[in-house]
Amino acid sequence: MKSQIKIHIIGSGFSGLAAAAVLAKQGYDVTIIEKNDQAGGRARLWESKGFTFDMGPSWYWMPDIFENYFALFGKKVSDFYDLKRLDPGYRVYFGKNDFMDIPANMQELEALFEKYEKGSSVGLRNFMDQAAYKYKSAMGDYVFRPSHSITEFIDIRLLVESIRIHMLKPMSKHVRQYFTNPKLIQLLEFPVLFLGATAQKIPAMYSLMNHADLAMGTWYPIGGMYEIVKAMVKVAQTEGVKIILNTEVTKIEIENGIAKKLITSRGDFETGFVVAAGDYHFIEQNLIEKKYRNYDEKYWDSRVMSPSSLLFYIGLDKKIEGIQHHNLFFDEDLDQHAREIYTEPQWPTKPLFYVSCVSKTDLSSAPDGQENLFFLIPLAPGLTDTEELRQKYYDIMMDRFEKITGQTIRGHEIVKRSYAMNDFVNDYHSYKGNAYGLANTLSQTAFFKPAMKAKKIKNLLFTGQLTVPGPGVPPSIISGQVVAKEADLILMKK
Repeated sequence: MKSQIKIHIIGSGFSGLAAAAVLAKQGYDVTIIEKNDQAGGRARLWESKGFTFDMGPSWYWMPDIFENYFALFGKKVSDFYDLKRLDPGYRVYFGKNDFMDIPANMQELEALFEKYEKGSSVGLRNFMDQAAYKYKSAMGDYVFRPSHSITEFIDIRLLVESIRIHMLKPMSKHVRQYFTNPKLIQLLEFPVLFLGATAQKIPAMYSLMNHADLAMGTWYPIGGMYEIVKAMVKVAQTEGVKIILNTEVTKIEIENGIAKKLITSRGDFETGFVVAAGDYHFIEQNLIEKKYRNYDEKYWDSRVMSPSSLLFYIGLDKKIEGIQHHNLFFDEDLDQHAREIYTEPQWPTKPLFYVSCVSKTDLSSAPDGQENLFFLIPLAPGLTDTEELRQKYYDIMMDRFEKITGQTIRGHEIVKRSYAMNDFVNDYHSYKGNAYGLANTLSQTAFFKPAMKAKKIKNLLFTGQLTVPGPGVPPSIISGQVVAKEADLILMKK
């Protein structure tokens, strides 16, 4: 009887919640154990002085993934939250009085490309057709493979498909086949920055992100990104999942290759199966006895991580004019900042940054007449993190933001909170303080990623952004679905 099998999930991020709900629907007795005081992993909520901040993800892309997930339970996204498509999706600043608004309408987008490069609308159509094909191929097949070994991918159809979706070609080369204008190139390369490497090292397969961005659109769940977490928690609990908060797993007791018990800060839990949905590196290197680990520290240190971030949550006593909900500041050299993240890790000389102003769309996120702002600078993981450095970069960023927008921020902050590498480590045990997981380089794609399966433990699987399919909210939800299917297969063989 499945109901007699106790499954414990460590961590309540998107992958953990998805795995829990699917396994509970299949009939298992599922419990999530979460170290923090709310579910959601990095997608936590913080409230202060009438302002409501999403602490983690702020971009809602790939709406089909969310719809498909809730459909597993006979639900729709609209059963839980209202979704609004942003138009423009976002704004890219190249300097004072020099910006580009990205329209939701494809004809308007083609006209925008023509403005910057005559004849480029034809190239855009071809580029986007390929991006749509890659999205359909990857999201319909590749991402739902557990990637236990290369044999899953060795058949003629998939080998041909790999060539068609440019698995081996660099993204930078692919974009430049169609466009020469540097601003258009930056626009098309920016979505891959958070995949963990420069466009020279990311496979052109990931132009599928341009389809997600420019064709499928940028959306916003009214009430904030935490509405997704609340919806997933509701689904999980409706299926019978128990969620235990403020409880940290300190050890996984293993006997003869079988996980038997979770030792936690609030008692012990006998278990029949474990899904590790927290930080893969931390769980493996700290909670599992050395002889049962998949990898050693040398392996982990050789992995290429996606960036960390310096974040600021700012509540202002006034409104800011002339900015959009999402704003990218590309007024400095993108290549230099990328090098200082990936090639020569250091605090950036002239950082690019991102600003979210959710109160432009969602008035409930800030008191009347005030503004909710979220600032982010991508950083190399593993850097020294001090309050002095945080303040230094706050001022660097604000000097440029105030100059470009012609408006003053400093002196108007009612709420100001910084968040960076030390916080990612303390709150999530994040490896090297990374914010987005493992980089999606070719050598870390599919079966080259850390294995989902614990090779020396019969009843333990890993899920989340350090294993397949990769970083981001939709991939994490998919990761949870894949691991649930794998867990069921293992348990049914018993």
